[in-house]
Amino acid sequence: MIAELQCVVLDCRNPGEMAAFYASLLGGEVDRPDRRWALDDDWSTVHSAGLVLAFQRVPDHRPPRWPGQEPSQQIHLDLAVTDLDGAHEQVLALGASLLDGGEGRRGWRVYADPAGHPFCLVRH
Repeated sequence: MIAELQCVVLDCRNPGEMAAFYASLLGGEVDRPDRRWALDDDWSTVHSAGLVLAFQRVPDHRPPRWPGQEPSQQIHLDLAVTDLDGAHEQVLALGASLLDGGEGRRGWRVYADPAGHPFCLVRH
């Protein structure tokens, strides 16, 4: 092993809003003090189940377009759920938007978080 994953960082305009969204979605602690980085208006984190998601302010952030690639997605998260329909209602209530509902043909749906990053809810 050469390295250990420290965190996954997503660009956005409002780091605090994004941290709150993902903490509500995944559980976890927003902006836990951590010696590895400073927390401020330009950087926010969520510690959840051994994973750290970080959000950095990019004032001119352009959300990716799904399924297009201009600008490209670059990264998206697949999140396992046991109740796809129930999770669907919950993420919409948190501020996500549905990009592709799959029309019941498959076991996942594609959403955008409040900053426009795509993520999938996948039936577990």
